[in-house]
Amino acid sequence: MKNVLITGGSRGIGKATAMKLAVSGHFVFINYKSDNHAADSVISQIKEQGGQAMAIQCDIACEDDVVRMFEIIKQQRGELHYLVNNAGVLFQQCTTAELTAERINRVLSINVTGTLICCREFIRNARIYGNYKDKGIVNVSSAAARLGAAGEYIDYAASKGAMDTITKGLSLELAADGIRVNGVRPGYIYTQMHSDGGEPGRVNRVAEQLPMKRGGEPEEIAEIIIWLLSNSSSYVTGSIIDAAGGR
Repeated sequence: MKNVLITGGSRGIGKATAMKLAVSGHFVFINYKSDNHAADSVISQIKEQGGQAMAIQCDIACEDDVVRMFEIIKQQRGELHYLVNNAGVLFQQCTTAELTAERINRVLSINVTGTLICCREFIRNARIYGNYKDKGIVNVSSAAARLGAAGEYIDYAASKGAMDTITKGLSLELAADGIRVNGVRPGYIYTQMHSDGGEPGRVNRVAEQLPMKRGGEPEEIAEIIIWLLSNSSSYVTGSIIDAAGGR
């Protein structure tokens, strides 16, 4: 049984990935920031289906929190085999003229700094157990990194561009050790994140503009993440898969 940590695993793409991995026989650690009811609900659903999972509260923007989370993982299960950096934040849609340094720094602290610190702790865990082979990291980016999110949230798009750079750089740094690092760029997916941006119905609004004429489901992105973690993609590293309905 392989152990996997999914940050932001209590909803959306993180939840869908956790459910699928747990059912396929992995032990899943679900990281969440504050919504313990949502996290507990995911754990209950996993256990009802015969899977094993544990929720860990942690604000990944806080380095001490992340270190504590990985210590809990080590105490509970020891070696960590996979990391899915899915946690991310965006705020109310606005133009660049309306941005504040406080907002920009908050986005970067979670989407960039948090991701890098989680990667660091994952690597340190591998060193403890002296095993780098057959391990993987998947970073959940966004099509916004390519499209720019003009007039909506350029700060979020910039943070996801940075995540893509992390994916490429870290894949080269760890390739010889056997740790594969890949990414996925979801497009318009039916998740609660659009409510965070102030437009819950955003996917429906833009669906007709997409080549496939529809938004995506979290489960569709989860399948890509699982493939990237699996031995089926054993010769793939440094790749970022676009999953944006053709856009």
